[in-house]
Amino acid sequence: MPSSKTNRIALYVSAFLVIALVLFAILRDTSNQITLSEANRILNNNSVQHVVATKDYVYLKTKDDIFKIASSQVSPRMFLKYKVEVGARSNILVYILFTILFLGLGSVAYRWWQKRDEPFYMSNTKAVPKNIADELTAKIEPTTSDVSFSDIGGISDVKIELEEIIDFMKNPKKYKNFGARMPRGVLLVGPPGVGKTMIAKAVAHEAGVPFFYQSGASFVQIYVGMGAKRVHDLFVAAKNNSPSIIFIDEIDAVGKKREGQRNDEREATLNQLLTEMDGFEGSTGVIVVAATNKIEVLDSALLRAGRFDRRIFVELPTKRERQSIISKYLIKVPSEVDVKAVANMTVGFSGASLAALVNEAALISLRQHDFHVTIEHFHQVKDKVMFGKKKLKILNDEQKRYRVSYQAGKVVSATYFDLAFEKLMLSNETLTPVVDEALIKHELESHVKMLLAGIVACDIAYKEHSSNAKRDLDEAKDLVSKMLKDYGMGRTLLISQNEEEILMNRLYKESKELIASMKTVMSKVEKVLHERESITKVQVQKYIDEVL
Repeated sequence: MPSSKTNRIALYVSAFLVIALVLFAILRDTSNQITLSEANRILNNNSVQHVVATKDYVYLKTKDDIFKIASSQVSPRMFLKYKVEVGARSNILVYILFTILFLGLGSVAYRWWQKRDEPFYMSNTKAVPKNIADELTAKIEPTTSDVSFSDIGGISDVKIELEEIIDFMKNPKKYKNFGARMPRGVLLVGPPGVGKTMIAKAVAHEAGVPFFYQSGASFVQIYVGMGAKRVHDLFVAAKNNSPSIIFIDEIDAVGKKREGQRNDEREATLNQLLTEMDGFEGSTGVIVVAATNKIEVLDSALLRAGRFDRRIFVELPTKRERQSIISKYLIKVPSEVDVKAVANMTVGFSGASLAALVNEAALISLRQHDFHVTIEHFHQVKDKVMFGKKKLKILNDEQKRYRVSYQAGKVVSATYFDLAFEKLMLSNETLTPVVDEALIKHELESHVKMLLAGIVACDIAYKEHSSNAKRDLDEAKDLVSKMLKDYGMGRTLLISQNEEEILMNRLYKESKELIASMKTVMSKVEKVLHERESITKVQVQKYIDEVL
């Protein structure tokens, strides 16, 4: 009878599940995973009683506990004084019993399982839908990049930095023979849309190696252990296809600082990433390239030397670089447009936003049944791109003139006081890093003068300044307050009334005297910034030396 058959199937399945749970209790891995330094400590303490080596892990049994460490992290020299057992940790008879039971009941259970609407299997804390589990545990396959450096415009500085990485991967023996190792990690830092992913793909293409792409968010799973497993599988696949490149986009999604807010799954995933990066040497031929626009939120353990050995900052393109990018995007678009004119009107655009601008101009040209894209089409779509999803910061002619004078004042002041910077770009809000190290009083005052120099330059030239001064003004106020209240750098150790105002006014006056005395230098710097939208400290120093 159908009901009897159903009951019999249910009985078989129940028996199978009970036996499976018993076997799971016997076979489950209860060992604690440790790092290489912790393993060395346990071995040095002579507390290890037994060592078992498997394909993936080496197990260390002490009197009170069992620990495991990834096999890729250890070397045979570590266990010379131990008799290492190679093979499975559990009794082989248990596995044979499991195999017999599986063959006997597996076919019945599988047919019953197929009839369920939404099959599940259990993870450590949540039931994972089978279709999601299949996706999470799918074999990670490499891709072959078809993006070359010639496809990317305006990253000449970045190309120079990465050419050495490419040569590393093409000629590893040359560096090995010289005693140099391949960098384990390269961190690309820059605002959204500047082409960090394309740069990583171009490196893989130029080196001719497999490319493994993962986003940081793909590691952050709600199912316990899945994120760490995915990280492990990614590195195993990369090693098996070495030399190769692993690219982790938006690494801040998984690599945020551990500040006490418990998130066991994210921390386990980050710990696995740290372990994997420690577990392979430069000779493996695997390089991890990661991208972020929030380097300040990354965990310090991820940024230390030996993990991301090289950091490359990808800035917004200058006018010359924008011309190169726009020219590449216009190759396949019929156009009658002056590329320089388009570059002049796109201060603050990233590579992605320039692509959007060219595409919008082409679309409106088609909509209006025109045969070519002209500068008028770009003017028509500029506002659409500017106030669209990206809300790009665009400057009109008057705003650009104020911006040039503002940035010129800051860069002249910073160079005169020899503050630490290499290059100023018109699109950058900040010139030098925030002051957080121990500095002498006159060094702090020089930094405040630099922060006020942009306001001073505009006040001298136009008798007013723009609202973009807020960030620098806030930082100057904060620094003056700390000097007097926290550092005791006022007339007395305890701050007196109106002393902050008196100090700020004195520094503003001294900054104004400096900028006024550098009128010739300011004129030259403004001209360079207007034409190139960037200037180096060396160039400014040359102009200052001419008048001193």
